[in-house]
Amino acid sequence: MKRKISFEDKAVTALSYIFMLMLAAVIVIPVLNLMAKAVSSSTAVTSGKVTVFPIGFQLDTLKSVIVSEKFTSAAGNSVFVTLIGTLIALFVNALTAYPLSKKNLSCMKAIMMIFVFTMLFSGGLIPTYLLIKNLGLYNKRWALILPTAINVYNMLIIKNYYESIPDSIEESVKIDGAGNFMIFIKFMLPLSKPVLATICLFTMVAYWNDYFSALMYIDKPALKTLQLYMSEVILEAQQDVDTATLDDLMNISGESVRCATIIAATVPIVIIYPFLQKYFIKGIMIGSVKG
Repeated sequence: MKRKISFEDKAVTALSYIFMLMLAAVIVIPVLNLMAKAVSSSTAVTSGKVTVFPIGFQLDTLKSVIVSEKFTSAAGNSVFVTLIGTLIALFVNALTAYPLSKKNLSCMKAIMMIFVFTMLFSGGLIPTYLLIKNLGLYNKRWALILPTAINVYNMLIIKNYYESIPDSIEESVKIDGAGNFMIFIKFMLPLSKPVLATICLFTMVAYWNDYFSALMYIDKPALKTLQLYMSEVILEAQQDVDTATLDDLMNISGESVRCATIIAATVPIVIIYPFLQKYFIKGIMIGSVKG
C-alpha cells in the first residue's frame, strides 16, 4: 500500500526544492555572467547590458587570451606544477600514511602529535620565506611544489583508509616473501584507488589555485603561474593599465579580457572533475570512518 503523503510533507518538499533552486541560481548566475561577458561585444560589455546571455557574440576575446604568449607561458607553468606536484604529493602522503597505519609502530602517539601540531601551527611567513631562499628554491618551480607536498589532512585520510584494509590480506602477501616496500607498491597502492583519486582531486585543485606561493617565491615573468597572471590581468582590467595592446588590436574591453581569462583558467579543473567524481564520495567516506 502506498503511504499517504501529508500536506506538511508536501510543503516541506516544495520548500526544499525552492531553496535548492535558489541556491543553484546563486551559484550558476555569476558563472553564466562571466561566460556571457567573455563572448560578448565590447560595446555591450562596457555599457553594462550583458547579464547571463551574450550580446553581439564573438570569440575574439577568448582567442586573444588563449594565444597570448604570457597566458600560454603561465598556463604551462601551472600545468607543470599541478601535474608534478600532484604525483609527488600522492606518493609522499601515501608513503607516510602506510607505516602510520600500523598499530605496532613504536612511538605512534608522539609521531601523530607532531603531525597534528603542524596542522595547528605553521613556521610563520617570514621563516618559511627565508627557508625557501636559503635552500635555493627562490624563483624556481620547486618552491611551489615541495613545501606543500606533505598535507597532514590528506595523509590522515589515506592512513584511515589503510586501516580499513584487513591485516590478514597483507599477512598473506608477506608469507609469499614480499617486503614492506613491495607490499606498498604492488598491494596497497592498487587497493587505494578510491581514496587516492579523492586526494588527487584535492591536491590538483590546491596546486592549480595556489596564488600566494607564486606571489611570494616567484619574481621571473617566465615562471609566473596562471593564477598569478590572472590576478595581474584582473588588476589591469580594473585600473585600465597596460591593456591597450589587446584593446587596440582586437577592440576588446578590459572587462571581457578579465572574464575570458577567468573562464580559461577554470576550464581544465572542470574538465578533469567528472572523471574523478565516481571515486570522490567513496574515497572521502571510507577515509573518514576512523578519526
